Amino acid sequence: MSGIPHDHYEPKTGFEKWLHSRLPVASLLYDTLTIPTPKNLNWWWIWGIVLAFCLALQIITGIVLVMHYTPHVDMAFASVEHIMRNVNGGHMIRYLHMNGASLFFVAVYVHMFRSLFYGSYKAPREITWIVGMLIYLMMMGTAFMGYVLPWGQMSFWGATVITGLFGAIPFVGEAIQTWLLGGPAVDNATLNRFFSLHYLLPFIIAALVIVHIWAFHTTGNNNPTGVEVRRSSKAEAEKDTLPFWPYFVIKDLFALAVVLLVFFAIVGFMPNYLGHPDNYIEANPLATPAHIVPEWYFLPFYAILRAFTADVWVVQLASFVTGGIIDAKFFGVLAMFGAIAVMALAPWLDTSSVRSGRYRPMFKWWYRLLIIDFIALMWLGAQEAKYPYDMFSLIASAYWFAYFLVILPLLGVIEKPETPAETIEEDFNAHYGKPDVTPAE
Repeated sequence: MSGIPHDHYEPKTGFEKWLHSRLPVASLLYDTLTIPTPKNLNWWWIWGIVLAFCLALQIITGIVLVMHYTPHVDMAFASVEHIMRNVNGGHMIRYLHMNGASLFFVAVYVHMFRSLFYGSYKAPREITWIVGMLIYLMMMGTAFMGYVLPWGQMSFWGATVITGLFGAIPFVGEAIQTWLLGGPAVDNATLNRFFSLHYLLPFIIAALVIVHIWAFHTTGNNNPTGVEVRRSSKAEAEKDTLPFWPYFVIKDLFALAVVLLVFFAIVGFMPNYLGHPDNYIEANPLATPAHIVPEWYFLPFYAILRAFTADVWVVQLASFVTGGIIDAKFFGVLAMFGAIAVMALAPWLDTSSVRSGRYRPMFKWWYRLLIIDFIALMWLGAQEAKYPYDMFSLIASAYWFAYFLVILPLLGVIEKPETPAETIEEDFNAHYGKPDVTPAE
């Protein structure tokens, strides 16, 4: 499974040999649990198990909710209320599913920004990063369609606004929008399509997660130093690594328990804190909410979408060059998806020879500003599209693109990084002390 030298599964009993020759499931499990893992991994590496838990939680609770949900515009809202009031434990299942989506995105954002700091996207892990970005896009699509299903005011108008963006695409936009909606407007066909896709996509996400895990098991885990595990011999590799079981499994389970303590406190005591009260009003196509706001995890990209208005010079330039094909609305759509695309291109935009941000003094400051920028965009996405929020959104959006398209490539040229630790063992000993191997008298 991995290029790091280590012991592989050897069947011993007759049954184990019979099973291994036909379905090597025991070998797969053994190699996964005993895979050599860099022993200097810190607490930023615990979010993988949280993401795995969230995916399982969303699928299981989703299957139960589907048993009681009716995907029809006349009955969807009432069926959700039926789940909340009449189904045994229904309110808890729904709150777990609803807040589980938020925990999913908290974990994925921490996971992604950790990778951006420690250079986990750099060679030879580009495929791992790209698969991770595909999972993120699938998550966004699944979450958006799931938000439509309760058929409240925010569900209906959110679907109207977001699907309307596709109509801005020149020439083919109207056809794509009609195909998405199943008709000229958000209606029963839209709800049925979104319901079907919301149920299907998590299983595609699960398949991509398997590919994601397979990819980093092939290349080996990155670590805080960015230095690769020594592969010249098994003895050298053992100095840099520990088996995934029991060391990292126990550490991950402890971290998961702490995260779940907070999660269940929110589910139990403040389950609607991250929701919008308008979504407890049944959808009404004749009454537009005063302020249409998506879920919090979409807000940074929603802010970027709204930042590029017809008054912005770069939008005016694009419109002039293309003869009006790219208008403000289409430019905003391009900017929103482009913000994700530039993040996916990080392996090729980062020109530094040093992988980990730990050894890059200039990079640290720009990276910290990126974190602040992302949080600011999240806040700005929830504000009204008027002065001064529109101006701040434009500045924050400009920095997001500048970081990936200008700053990362330039830093690789002008920055003088510190010298990384030569080996993972050296870094581990520097942080935790060299183990005492003096023989007892």
